[in-house]
Amino acid sequence: MDPVRNPYAPGAGQRPPELAGRDAELSAFDVVLERIAHGRPERSLVLTGLRGVGKTVLLNQLRSAAISRGWGTGKIEARPEQSLRRPVSSALHMALRELGPRHRDQESMEEVLGVLKSFALRESADSKVRDRWQPGIDVPAATGRADSGDMEIDLVELLSDAAGVAADIGSGIALFIDEMQDVQPDDVSAICAACHELSQQGAPLIVVGAGLPHLPAVLSASKSYSERLFRYLRIDRLDREAADRALLAPASREGVEFDPAALDALYAAADGYPYFVQAYGKVTWDLAASSPITAADVAMAAPVAEAELAVGFFGSRYDRATPAEREYMHAMAELGGPAGAAVATSEVAVSLGRKPASLSPARDSLIKKGLVYSAERGSIAFTVPHFGRYLLRHPD
Repeated sequence: MDPVRNPYAPGAGQRPPELAGRDAELSAFDVVLERIAHGRPERSLVLTGLRGVGKTVLLNQLRSAAISRGWGTGKIEARPEQSLRRPVSSALHMALRELGPRHRDQESMEEVLGVLKSFALRESADSKVRDRWQPGIDVPAATGRADSGDMEIDLVELLSDAAGVAADIGSGIALFIDEMQDVQPDDVSAICAACHELSQQGAPLIVVGAGLPHLPAVLSASKSYSERLFRYLRIDRLDREAADRALLAPASREGVEFDPAALDALYAAADGYPYFVQAYGKVTWDLAASSPITAADVAMAAPVAEAELAVGFFGSRYDRATPAEREYMHAMAELGGPAGAAVATSEVAVSLGRKPASLSPARDSLIKKGLVYSAERGSIAFTVPHFGRYLLRHPD
């Protein structure tokens, strides 16, 4: 069929043509916005899940929902070894610019922008980037507020002041943080402390984070009360009905149908993972001769889709690993099987004939690269669905 009309869109963070199976999460966020609008306290949100389940897509959709209600928003993507001071400054500056025109007291706005500038410049003062980066805020930097150099103190003061701006105009601010598991420990502690203070104040500012399944453990290790600060939403595979809708709705708009057997085959191949649904759907559309799309079309397309995933989705991640890390992952795959089940780190050591302590550097490096995560103490699992299957089919 015509590839130009192909509606499917596999991509990192790219919104699919039909956002199926996420109604519960969107409704929950609407409740949060409504409660805050009515002055009621509400917790910040954290989305967790494996790679390819659509966390970034959902995060962007939640941001759109906040914008549609007149909230100020900003989004950042955390990176390992990077302080949050600069990206938070930029994101919050964007949120305040969205709210600024509606604030009647521009002097108060400038005071908060001065605090933001002071917070931002603190990174330049502490590093070698002073001459290369400025926050682009055309007001004098404030002194004595959000400029102590202690990230926890500074972030609490900054977000409290920003929330005051939103409260003045009967609105709110939402700060979205993607890849939140990569936030540095001191910054995680600062975020938790700020959310705690804002919650106690009933301030209209929330943090919405997204990250890998071990993110709750990262937050808990920082502050023991973190499980009470956030509402955790686990983002998982699509059920059969949602996966079918993700395929059928876009195709219907193009006048194309699927045979029931084709849908059976596509669900078996994609296993309900949204990224895979789009990937298999796209290749099947391109190779199908006409509507309705049949199981034979899926059978012809599946090897092509798998080859594309092997290069772009799995291979690109595998190539980032060192030989020692690859050895570790292959041992995980042998133990966990095609399903990629979590395995005990002690079993990996036995499989490789090594002492557990000698494998810690490889394991820790894989965690930092976002390829594996500690499902619970003493166990390890892949962050990427079907990665175990990929490794078993590609024994290096």
